[in-house]
Order: sequence, then C-alpha cells, then structure tokens
Amino acid sequence: MLDTKINLLVIDDDDINIFIIKKIVEKTGFDIEMVSKSNGQLAIDYLKDAISRGASLPHLILIDINMPVMNGWEFVEAYQRLGIAKPVDLYILSSSVYENDIEKTKSYSAVRGFISKPLSIERLTELIKALETKQS
Repeated sequence: MLDTKINLLVIDDDDINIFIIKKIVEKTGFDIEMVSKSNGQLAIDYLKDAISRGASLPHLILIDINMPVMNGWEFVEAYQRLGIAKPVDLYILSSSVYENDIEKTKSYSAVRGFISKPLSIERLTELIKALETKQS
C-alpha cells in the first residue's frame, strides 16, 4: 500500500470528463487527491510551482490530447524538459480512435500508455495498484 495519499493530476478541458473522473476516483476507495487543469500550460505551471515549493508531485497524470493553449503532446514534451527525477506514471487519456495517436504515445519515454475514454473504475484501480507495486 502506498504510504501517502495518491496525487492524481488530470489534464482535460472537458468539464464533463473531469466530473466523471472525480466520481470514479471517489468510487475506487483509495485515498486520492485529484487536481485538474484545463490545458497543458496550466499543468506545466502547476508542476513548476510544486517543484519550486518542494511540494508533492503527482504519482499519476492523465492527459487528454486535444486541448486549447497547449495540447497533450506539447505538454508531454514540456514535461520531459522539466527533468523531474521522481518517476510519475503518465497516461494519455483520449477519445481519439486514430492509430497514429496510439502509436505516437509509444514514442515518448515519459508516457506509460494510452487509455481510451471513458476512464473506468476498473482501469483506474489497475493504475493505482501498479503504482503500489512499484512503491513496494
């Protein structure tokens, strides 16, 4: 079991998706603190601020591809440039059905996989259990 609360960062500009993910988080039974940002730039700013304050970083990041200001791919590139030493499980969470998006996911070392929307309780539970396995 993770010793601390699980920090989850969700980056998605769709309020309905954020609402659904919040409900799923509540139903997992895990102690999860969820923060959501509506685009990649806000998420990068959030991470930079956390780093500068020495605050806890997310254990898990779920990011949509299509967003205004900074899309998911641009976020991943900016995230990799941050040089965060702590391993963070980052997943693309998208409704995209394009094979090239799924393949592109594999080209980023920071990205652990592609999850098709909608996120399910079972899938989030799997991700959290994988985090626990890595921590033990």
